[in-house]
Amino acid sequence: MVGHAVALGGGHGLAVTLGALRQVASEITAVVTVGDDGGSSGRIRREMPVLPPGDLRMALAALAGERPEHRLAARFLQHRFGGDGTLAGHNLGNLMITGLTEVLDGDTVAALDAVGQIAGAVGRVVPMSLIPLDLVAIVSGLDDAHPTDTRRVRGQVAVATTKGRVEEIELQPASPPACPEACKAIEAADAIIFGPGSWFTSVLPHLLVPDLRDAVERSDARRYLTLNLAPQPGETTGFTAADLLRAFTRHAPRLRLDGVIADVRAAEEDDDLTAECGRIGAELISADLSSDNPNAHDVERYAALLRAVFGPTPTHDPT
Repeated sequence: MVGHAVALGGGHGLAVTLGALRQVASEITAVVTVGDDGGSSGRIRREMPVLPPGDLRMALAALAGERPEHRLAARFLQHRFGGDGTLAGHNLGNLMITGLTEVLDGDTVAALDAVGQIAGAVGRVVPMSLIPLDLVAIVSGLDDAHPTDTRRVRGQVAVATTKGRVEEIELQPASPPACPEACKAIEAADAIIFGPGSWFTSVLPHLLVPDLRDAVERSDARRYLTLNLAPQPGETTGFTAADLLRAFTRHAPRLRLDGVIADVRAAEEDDDLTAECGRIGAELISADLSSDNPNAHDVERYAALLRAVFGPTPTHDPT
């Protein structure tokens, strides 16, 4: 077991980590990326000066309590309107978070806390920054005649579906301010976990928020990186597990990792991953983590691994 665990990421990958952490941590904070520009979130952020709520909503649903009314809250947070009217495609939870933010005079964190209370959340969800951000990727391989040339691709959806190879990710505006509550959670953490998830659009953006990255680097919590099970078409096509780790360390070269969590197949088949972990001084931690879908982590197996990793270590005392 572990005391306070902080998970950084977004989307389905973060939801899986939260599902595992709720079984092994006494306190959980999710720090969520805010660069989404597709679907319901994209429509909302184009119409209103608010953070894209989709990844925040998904994290709240993943942390919803077990009582019947809380499970119902998780369902309606995730409900997507059908039909072909103006609400078609919107998530009810996205609209709730947006509406509460407006009611609470633009206080996104208070709105998330309010929704978390409705859902009986077993942890807290905060954004990595309080301003909406755009993702800009440096991509190679878009010109067959000049495959090493790079271009800038802007926007989360465009980056996630690029036909080239993502070399680097940037934020616009650059070096945004961190959400203070996110930094406070990191300072009080016993364990910090990055990933899994969309590597360049959900995991790595946290490293580009200077105050957030500095808080992680200063922390005496144990720090882990959970790698994806398989390449994500477009965003990480052709990437090995070692490539994912190298991309992470390239974006935060001073951030020390205690452990890199990988599926046993990647650990056994990718000698480069073992070498890369050795180079940065991180333990390679492996187990069978895949579900019936070989591209998705099994929450129970992931929780069992974290339980073994954390063990009976006493919690961190920030005083």
